[in-house]
Amino acid sequence: MSIRQLKNHVFRYSCYAATAIGLFILAAIMYGLVDRGMIALSWDVLFKSLPAPGDDDGGLANAIIGSMLISGVGIVIAIPVGVLAGTWLAEYGQDSKAADTIRFLNGMLMSSPSILIGLFVYLILVEPVGHFSGWAGAISLATIALPMIISTTEEMLKLVPTSLREAGAGLGAPAWKVTVSLSYRSVSAGIITGILLSFARISGETAPLLFTALSNSFMSLDMSGPMSNLPVTIYNLAMSPYETWNNLAWTGALLITATILAINILSRALPTLLKKWNS
Repeated sequence: MSIRQLKNHVFRYSCYAATAIGLFILAAIMYGLVDRGMIALSWDVLFKSLPAPGDDDGGLANAIIGSMLISGVGIVIAIPVGVLAGTWLAEYGQDSKAADTIRFLNGMLMSSPSILIGLFVYLILVEPVGHFSGWAGAISLATIALPMIISTTEEMLKLVPTSLREAGAGLGAPAWKVTVSLSYRSVSAGIITGILLSFARISGETAPLLFTALSNSFMSLDMSGPMSNLPVTIYNLAMSPYETWNNLAWTGALLITATILAINILSRALPTLLKKWNS
């Protein structure tokens, strides 16, 4: 065996070993999460609100619904802003100084710790009014989702062939019509995938919600006040001395993990599904 072949085998099996170690760690985490999370998993978790300390009769319904509202409103706020900003960067801004500045700031925002975004929203939306709110939580999550949507939209639109744009312009269609009817349609799967991944990311964020939505032990649909949410509720339950609450915390973590996993699987399968749909 030559030195070159030896190096090739060493590198290949090192990659296999690194992959195996990563998969083992992931499997161990998932096993522990499922093992502990299944203890309190029942229909009560989905349909009953948080129980009193030491009480076995209760669930996480208020936290689940609160998380759905806050995350849903957050992604609804982020989608139009992110898609339009990414469209401007790809179609109009291109290599201008303004576009380069926006890309730089977008990259900084993408790499910023979520707790800093929570503090920023706290200073501009919570402190002036004197109380926490679901709206502040939704805006903090929208700010976190925004950079990925902007970057994904821009990169997807850059993949659209110039000939497609020229064909649309040759038919007399204005630039905005070409973008909406041709460019968006040709890269819709990529843009939607970016949106889904952004939603998956914000679904489990805890730090920004501690400074914005905080939490609520009761069922509430009023986003103008503190609102219960699953990440903060899990944090509070895990820190409590009650075994019932600790078990609910594990179950809540299992629910969040399963939701994020489902969203990621959907984002992977989406391009194939849209291709079949369009054909």
